[in-house]
Amino acid sequence: MDARPGPAEERAPAPEPYRLDPAGGCPHAANARLLARGAVAPVVLPGDIEGMAVLGHDALREFLSDPDVAKGPQHFTALAEGRVPEGWPLRTFATVPGMTTADGADHRRLRALVSSAFTARRVELLRPRVEAVTAGLLDGLAGAAEAGGGVADLRRHFALPLPLGVICELLGVDPAHQDRLHRLSSLVVATDTEPAQAVAANRELVELLASIAAAKAAEPGDDLTSALIAARDEGGDRLSQPELIGTLLLMIVAGHETTLNLVTNAVRALCAHRDQLAHVTEGRATWADVVEETLRWDSPVSYFPFRYPTRDLTLDGTLIPRGTPVLAGYSAAGRDTKAHGPDADRFDLTRPGGAKHLSLGYGPHYCLGAPLARMEAAVALEALFTRFPELDQAVPEAGLTRHAGFVGNSVRALPVRLGRSA
Repeated sequence: MDARPGPAEERAPAPEPYRLDPAGGCPHAANARLLARGAVAPVVLPGDIEGMAVLGHDALREFLSDPDVAKGPQHFTALAEGRVPEGWPLRTFATVPGMTTADGADHRRLRALVSSAFTARRVELLRPRVEAVTAGLLDGLAGAAEAGGGVADLRRHFALPLPLGVICELLGVDPAHQDRLHRLSSLVVATDTEPAQAVAANRELVELLASIAAAKAAEPGDDLTSALIAARDEGGDRLSQPELIGTLLLMIVAGHETTLNLVTNAVRALCAHRDQLAHVTEGRATWADVVEETLRWDSPVSYFPFRYPTRDLTLDGTLIPRGTPVLAGYSAAGRDTKAHGPDADRFDLTRPGGAKHLSLGYGPHYCLGAPLARMEAAVALEALFTRFPELDQAVPEAGLTRHAGFVGNSVRALPVRLGRSA
């Protein structure tokens, strides 16, 4: 990356900024139009905050690993100047204490506290538990379909409770809190939440997490929350109370929202591409291939906030001024024809060389929970289509309501007909 902007005459005129719709919607058509203009696009965030989005695969990979790009909110110029109100819908992404807003040694310290729980070996030990939970949820899905005249919401009855239940179990969170945690986290990550509602939801979520932590401090268990509290109570600089709450928030939100979207999007993709489903059931592709191609083709996260250049940077010929809030355009990068070929918009499990993508991040902030998300999704999809091989959408794509906001990328509900059980 060339950090020295070239002469003005060497740069193309800046295109008209793309105003992101806080209500969300399918991102792919807009992504294609923006990518046709370049790998980096100026955007307007809610509240008329100017930002940038990095959309091209190669440019995004370069940007995510650049040492002159930071996550700390002190680098966010508009925030430092007081132009970002408390109820701004993206404020939590920018300011929550924890590893997603930390850099350097602080980031490494916070990541080290939880990384051992998400190694490939530890995740593999969770597989039998994930398989058992999945089997129980399939029974529940069948019951919901029977009660619903043959139709059930797969997102509500299957794709949501699996990752939410697993991450809450890892953290030692009482199942009674799960519905409330999901409702609050959905409000926090949505970009169309009204300011007063955003403030209230964030406050309620922090208070709930603090009460969960207090209960664990009083009665520790063999869980990740108790381990984090022990690190906090050791004193020194291992973990502060705000970092503890911020880490719990990250684990719960990221630990279920993205996998929820991943499973939902994979089911939609397979229902719309029965030939690709046949590749798996007939042994020409694997369920892991389904997970990776879904991550590329329909990333569970569309635009992830935020990173900030710590000095003026020029990326793919576009100047990104220091302190600009930059979105990682994962859904756009996944269909970048320059990286994935002219058929990048085609869902293809036999894609030559496999489905390379950046949907789980890149560089020092690569998704800590990637092994768990991959395992959960593969287990869920295999069990679902093995038991219900005729499963299909009960509503066409055009009739599905999109996810609220431009961060998450999925639909709010996925009505399905299960067909016969194998």
